[in-house]
Amino acid sequence: MPLLKEFKEFAIKGDAVDMAVGIVIGAAFGKIVNSLVNDVIMPPVGMLIGGVDFKNLALTLKEATIDQPAVTLKYGQFINNVIDFLIVAASIFVVVKIINTLKNSRA
Repeated sequence: MPLLKEFKEFAIKGDAVDMAVGIVIGAAFGKIVNSLVNDVIMPPVGMLIGGVDFKNLALTLKEATIDQPAVTLKYGQFINNVIDFLIVAASIFVVVKIINTLKNSRA
């Protein structure tokens, strides 16, 4: 029973609840950022460099056969994911900076 009691204390603690809320909001924020990159940022960037759709950029290492799919390096999707990460990292940096500024101004 001590294990169950410890788990109950952990789950009810404010830190665990805050973490759960942060994860849920972070997942929703990730969808927004993904849409921003794929639907808003990358189409004009692709148009500016000659109508390229980054999602479809790939290097074929081995052509498909009847029983095997092609082996490809999907570097265009990787570029999208890097941009996703940079936007999320910058956003989190700004939010943390604002929170720290507010905490320091109150102290």
